[in-house]
Amino acid sequence: MFTASGGTTLPGVLTVPDGAAGPGPALVMIYEVFGMTDEMRRVARDLAADGYTVLIPDLFARGPAKPICVARALRTTLRGEGRELDDLEAARRWLADRPEVDGERIGTIGFCLGGSFALLLARTGRYKVSAPFYSGRIDLPRSCPVVASFGGKDLPTRGYPERLEARLQAMDVPHDVVTYPEAGHSFFTRTPGVMGTVAARLPIHAEYHAPSAEDAHRRIVAFFREHLG
Repeated sequence: MFTASGGTTLPGVLTVPDGAAGPGPALVMIYEVFGMTDEMRRVARDLAADGYTVLIPDLFARGPAKPICVARALRTTLRGEGRELDDLEAARRWLADRPEVDGERIGTIGFCLGGSFALLLARTGRYKVSAPFYSGRIDLPRSCPVVASFGGKDLPTRGYPERLEARLQAMDVPHDVVTYPEAGHSFFTRTPGVMGTVAARLPIHAEYHAPSAEDAHRRIVAFFREHLG
């Protein structure tokens, strides 16, 4: 639990590497529109196994209903300002104060909706690295190093990876932007329940794609090690 904007206490999932000794690198992770799922927890465990303390703040815990929370979060990504960004900053500060975390070595990672937030956080100057997955089209006036992953079959994001890479190149920001041609949206995780079946048939072709997911994990961990240690 951490104190968020307006004095509200929000829950989150904190995953710490086994046998962590002394302050180390950490990540603020922002989930996709499905919220705090088992898949998001699995991703956090995998990253903890690679040596990173991971906090997933539950941005949808404010209520009153998840669809309203999702709509508000989407509006924040479009405007570039809003309560969710304030809550994420509160989460970052809470994480930085943890004894197992080096507050100067914090990155962010996000998926879908969370990928857009990860890019918004990349603009703040408070993160050492950002890892967005299949994000929305976020403009970057400035940025920390970025390792981004997209699916070639994800029609709504088509053209954006090239634009993102060109922008990062123009700013001379370290980056690794990859589009996996055989993958669609949400290729890194398994979409839960009937939504997974439906989403796979939409133009976003949202379904897990193991080869792309495994390569993306390898890439982001290598990038994190370079820029977070």
